[in-house]
Amino acid sequence: MKKLTLCFVLVLSLIFLSFKKDPSLVTLKEVVVKAPFEMPAIKIPDFSKCKEFSIVDFGAIKGDKNKTSDAINKAIAKANKAGGGIVVIPEGEWLTKKFHFKSNVNLHLKKGAVLLFSEEPNDYLPAVNSTWEGYECFNYSPLIYAYKCKNISITGDGELKAKMDIWKQWFTRPKSHMESLKKLYNLASYNKPMKERQMANDTARFRPQFIQFNRCENILMDGVSITNSPFWTIHPFLSKDVVLRNLKVYAHGHNNDGVDPEMSQNVLIENCVFDQGDDAIAIKSGCGKNAWLLNTPSKNIVIRNCTVKNGHQLVAIGSELSGGIENVFIDNCTVVDGAKLNHLLFIKTNERRGGFVKNIYMSNIVSGKIDAGILGIDTDVLYQWRTLVPTIERRLTPIKNVYLNNVKATDVKFISKISGQKELPVENIFLTNVSADAVKETQNIHENVLNFVNKN
Repeated sequence: MKKLTLCFVLVLSLIFLSFKKDPSLVTLKEVVVKAPFEMPAIKIPDFSKCKEFSIVDFGAIKGDKNKTSDAINKAIAKANKAGGGIVVIPEGEWLTKKFHFKSNVNLHLKKGAVLLFSEEPNDYLPAVNSTWEGYECFNYSPLIYAYKCKNISITGDGELKAKMDIWKQWFTRPKSHMESLKKLYNLASYNKPMKERQMANDTARFRPQFIQFNRCENILMDGVSITNSPFWTIHPFLSKDVVLRNLKVYAHGHNNDGVDPEMSQNVLIENCVFDQGDDAIAIKSGCGKNAWLLNTPSKNIVIRNCTVKNGHQLVAIGSELSGGIENVFIDNCTVVDGAKLNHLLFIKTNERRGGFVKNIYMSNIVSGKIDAGILGIDTDVLYQWRTLVPTIERRLTPIKNVYLNNVKATDVKFISKISGQKELPVENIFLTNVSADAVKETQNIHENVLNFVNKN
């Protein structure tokens, strides 16, 4: 009898402790998005019931990067422990090193707040599980990094800014950098363990992303401005349910794409302004064996109501696309007159990628002059890799079902240029009301294309 009573008390105690534990204060909202494919509702975090934690209360001091970064990390830990919280960056400029998110945390920048990130590479060590141009490796920590987090947010009217003095020196590709590229290519191509892919050293010069959400869920960025970036600016990698809205992104360095969703699903990018030295939005899904094994396509991505002031392309797909890319909808976007742009939509791959591209929709786009053309598809884009390393495993990329509707530019060289491969032609390309005021060369330049329909 005593044993039964003791067991009963123990069970009650465990139940009491489970209820006593702080529940998550973060709720989820659903964002319903219309698209020409079945688009799941996107779940994003709501922090309206959460307490605020000012970094000043944790020891942040303007101009002191050590104390400020320590304060941010302490505030993040406190908010996480509380079951959810808002880490507040007050008005003023705050010099900082890297910081890492935890689940159920909203970083909120007040109007007039600037988080200024150091350009000292050692401030981004120790190395973390990251990527370089489609290959997973250990590299310098992104300036803002989240790994396996849920319910995270960056909001407010403030600015995230990167100091660039040293990173600019790393834009070049010296021999030591190219040798490191070769090393990583071979390690990844033969699926060597991550612990062997250590690339955080000054000779490799693999610059970190500004913001990387790595294997995260339920992500919201809303309202902030982002200025400068060592590498890709916003990088959702293997993440799910992502909303990026009302952002102003400016970065004119090397490899400075605005947003790079990579092997990420259920993504909405809306009401953003991009002024880039590279692609405004580049949709990727990894390179080679690493991506083939992960087998996670970038899927269900909607881009709408965005403005591009500069960028190589409005939207690029690839060339890192080994995991596959499907269900992309670009709608109601504007490229301002005078923007430096090559294409509105550019799909690029090569014989080493072996992914797939299908169900790509672009509609209601207005653009000024474009240096090349409205649509480009190139199946032989290798850049520096062409002569750097051999093809270890050859896999071609099937590309099909691309739809452009109501797209207008002022001045182009061509409307569409499609370079397929003889053994695997590009298929099913449909253009409706796609035009330019002036076409300098030829309207459509095609090689190895099946079922191209142009209704203008």
